[in-house]
Amino acid sequence: MKKYSIAFLFFCFFFQPSFAQLCTGSLGDPVVNITFGNDNTPKGPLKPGVTNLVYTTNCPNDGQYNITNLSFGCFNNTWFLLAGDHTGDVGGRFMVVNASFEPSDFYVDTVTGLCGNTVYEFAAWASNVLKPTSCNFQGINPNLTFSIETLTGTVIKKFSSGDISSGTEKTWKQFGTFFSTPAGSGTVVLRITNNAKGGCGNDLILDDITFRPCGPKVTAQIANDPSMYIDVCENDKKDFQFTASYSAGFVDPVLQWQLSKDTGKTWVDIAGEQGITYTRKATGAGRYQYRVAIAERTNFSSTRCRIASNTTTITINPSPKAPANTSVLGCLNSDTRLDAVQASDYTYQWSGPIGFSSTLAYVLLPSIKYTDSGLYKVTVSILGCTRTDSFYVKVFPGTKAILGPDANICVGKGITLTASGGIKYDWTPATGLSDTRSANPFASPLDTSVYKVVVTNQFGCKDSGNINVNIWKKPVVNAGPDQRVFEGVPVMLNGTVGGTSISYAWSPLIFIQNSSTLTPIVTPNENISYTLTGMSDLGCGTATDEVTIFLYKTVRAPNVFSPNGDGINDSWVISGLDSYPESIVKVYSRGGQLVFQSKANEKNWDGNFNNRRLPVGTYYYLIDLNIGQPQMSGWVVIIR
Repeated sequence: MKKYSIAFLFFCFFFQPSFAQLCTGSLGDPVVNITFGNDNTPKGPLKPGVTNLVYTTNCPNDGQYNITNLSFGCFNNTWFLLAGDHTGDVGGRFMVVNASFEPSDFYVDTVTGLCGNTVYEFAAWASNVLKPTSCNFQGINPNLTFSIETLTGTVIKKFSSGDISSGTEKTWKQFGTFFSTPAGSGTVVLRITNNAKGGCGNDLILDDITFRPCGPKVTAQIANDPSMYIDVCENDKKDFQFTASYSAGFVDPVLQWQLSKDTGKTWVDIAGEQGITYTRKATGAGRYQYRVAIAERTNFSSTRCRIASNTTTITINPSPKAPANTSVLGCLNSDTRLDAVQASDYTYQWSGPIGFSSTLAYVLLPSIKYTDSGLYKVTVSILGCTRTDSFYVKVFPGTKAILGPDANICVGKGITLTASGGIKYDWTPATGLSDTRSANPFASPLDTSVYKVVVTNQFGCKDSGNINVNIWKKPVVNAGPDQRVFEGVPVMLNGTVGGTSISYAWSPLIFIQNSSTLTPIVTPNENISYTLTGMSDLGCGTATDEVTIFLYKTVRAPNVFSPNGDGINDSWVISGLDSYPESIVKVYSRGGQLVFQSKANEKNWDGNFNNRRLPVGTYYYLIDLNIGQPQMSGWVVIIR
């Protein structure tokens, strides 16, 4: 059975006011923390049986409540703007109560998970939401009674808030008390009673109902240093010796040193550290919080029974980072740069030969001389933490890249690039190069390229330069699509030419106008092909393409022929049909009988039908050229 000193219990239970009471010893972490949620938790009514009020999502009327994080304009702005919960959490909610007309228990909940025979602090935050000017300055103030009871209804502790008055703005007030749980029982009932009657006023908000174990005063501090906030530098590699102490009231206590790396949101037991002292070893940069937790041995395994000391925060500020390279090659008459690690919150102080000084993150030694050789130091500072780095500069003879001339070549050809002035060469880009590390690589790019070479001498000094390789494109020629036109109708050719510095010419130069352009006009009297020739003025070859103009000739059908076997005009011959290979010719008798049919000029009509001579007379024909034109029609006479 746990025991507390008579003096301590006497203080907790007999010398405390009935509200706004905080633990004068040490508190543990909240065992119960009713916050009514936030934007990341479900919103809605309380679980059944907790309240006798009716849930609403609007401004609550008498006998109603809401769970919200924002409410404004209620009852013609007679209430304060309700925005944000007691702790100021983003989206944190609270309970809004418009009390019933008659006094009643408006919040009753069973609290579990407490430790038996243990002192706990109960606390809750509330505020009057009615503006003092409302109700003709006669608004009813909320008045609450908080009761901690056993499951059978026996009152363990009861206290009243008194009238919760209204100020010039919404003001959260804490109300609390201490009580001791019965031996062997960790469950109590919390009952909140509204003592005031309803009417104009008696409106309040409620938030952060907590139960926290309370015990004798426990302290933890760094030896001979009561500071709660300590800043050191990472490169100090300093250890800290903590010492714990606690006032009378424990019978057989166990201590546990704890660490938090998230500003006290979670605490982790430090393995093996349960002594009265704890040595914190040096760590990397970060923010670390330390405290000691304590409880009677019989309850120690339950974190709900522990109380905790004050918190000491140790901030290990990062030391400035070291530069990647502190050995610097200086090349005579070239600019040389010394680089410390750069960060916006770093400060710098350089020193060096011949009184050199600078406060920049990097320094530039222009046209360096042999006299600039020597040791340069930079002290980098951040948040009081410093680091000093040394740069040794040695000056060597420089080099000069000597390059061959720019080049012009036809596509598909190549050229040797030349460079000298060093013992090592590095060409970029690698595209089209035979060897990027050769002094004289062979270059055959597919397009105009700029090749850069870095020349390095035997001391490591470098110089660079560029060689431009211009690629002349070969001729690319297109004479345009083949075309069909009617006899005597002009048509435009549509030639195109590509490449670098290309000349062109059309051939043959017959039936053609404006032959010096890529779009000449031609008017041929027969099918003809024209050739477009592209010629590189730079010697990169020639290219040709051909376009054919097909003529639709004029169709002429004779109106008479004499198939009498005398060898003169014995067949009906239609001129021009050879231009229309898909044409169909049909001949009909006066009675509409088809007597002859032929495709184009496959055969000429000899005046017969089914190998029998047709009589002298007039016949009618249809000619479909099958080029999207109307059919031709007419008549033809057979004479003998």
